[in-house]
Amino acid sequence: MSTPLILAALGGIATIVVLIVWLKVHPFLSLMAGSAVMAIAAGVPYADLFKSFTAGLGSTLSGVGLLIILGAIIGTLLISSGGADVIVDTILSKTPLQRLPWAMALIAFVVGIPLFFEVGVVILIPVVMFAARRAKLPVILLGIPALAGLSALHGLVPPHPGPLIAIDALHANLGLTLGLGLLVAIPCVILSGPVLGRIMAKWVPIEARADLLGTGGPAEGSKRPGFAASLTVVLLPVVLMLARTIVEMSGAEETPLGAAVVFVGTPLIALLITTIVAMFVFGFLLSKSREEVSKLVGSALGPIAGILLIVGAGGGFKQTLVDSGIADVIAKGLVDAALPPLLAGWLVAVLIRLATGSATVATITASGIMAPLAAGLSPTHAALMVLAIGAGSVFLSHVNDAGFWMVKEYFGMSVGQTFKTWSLMETVLSVTGLVSVLLLSLVV
Repeated sequence: MSTPLILAALGGIATIVVLIVWLKVHPFLSLMAGSAVMAIAAGVPYADLFKSFTAGLGSTLSGVGLLIILGAIIGTLLISSGGADVIVDTILSKTPLQRLPWAMALIAFVVGIPLFFEVGVVILIPVVMFAARRAKLPVILLGIPALAGLSALHGLVPPHPGPLIAIDALHANLGLTLGLGLLVAIPCVILSGPVLGRIMAKWVPIEARADLLGTGGPAEGSKRPGFAASLTVVLLPVVLMLARTIVEMSGAEETPLGAAVVFVGTPLIALLITTIVAMFVFGFLLSKSREEVSKLVGSALGPIAGILLIVGAGGGFKQTLVDSGIADVIAKGLVDAALPPLLAGWLVAVLIRLATGSATVATITASGIMAPLAAGLSPTHAALMVLAIGAGSVFLSHVNDAGFWMVKEYFGMSVGQTFKTWSLMETVLSVTGLVSVLLLSLVV
């Protein structure tokens, strides 16, 4: 029975790979088709072909989807108000020349908490170009630390889509994963960012592009929020969710204060509170009308429609894996192979990342496969499993990844130079993440 199920899983994953990589079909349709192929091969009746898929899509969007929407609104308000610029300008103005690579990593680390990777790139690359030109430094010296900060947060820390999907699939504690994710992200950013960037700048000593020296902030002369206010909004959901985890781990959730902290630290409530605060700090307090703030909130929804569809379809694919029993069989095979669960989760994510080029697809599929193994893990090790999969999902970005081409074009590099910089940085980040997770597993 196990061999046909494994072949069914491989057939579904192969379908997704072929459709995304060679036929250039949208990931949403590819995941839907892969689910259908897997269900047919696993012997699911045709009448129930998409039963698990639609159930998984609905449950994923009702949970993870709402968090992504609120995160997008916060990010849009942060950018449009100039709050992101204020954070960047303040840190850069207080940084000595020799510390600029570290400053860029810190900026990306902070700004990257609420922003999607692609949005963070669009915001920070002009800043990187400006700082490199002003300081007369190779752009890679500052660009790699910025990219490392954004990529680490994207792969490891909620409310980014990948970690949220894995947390949902593995039933991990979000606050605990957030805290451990920030901890793991620190060595990842340091090693793959400022440390590696100094070496890469000698390999690819290109100058900043003069045509990207804009900031994309608010209109000139308009009011901007203060640094403290901007930073408070960015860190508010992190503080609320971490506070909830601390209360739960200390056993104080039964007290009135503890119950209140647990409530406001619930991911949906924490992000909803932050969204309301952001509307005031980045909108009403800057003399924006209710209509202007409403328009900004609405503008955040269009760009994430594709992300929501892919995430929802990924949830459907994961549910098909689970309901067909394939995930249990693959998990049993990994146990029989005597691979440590955290290493197995990382390897599965790496293989799917290399095949599809998509960190999100890698996270979705790997978390679905590893769900049965995670059921027997402690809360801390379930959180570490999320991080191991997240680290594997960013391994070796190459020509089948849209991020590869995005970085190549922004920096004006050749394909070879992009492999020497961006692709290598992603690989070092991924391996550092795995090592950090394995070391943490020995002490927590």
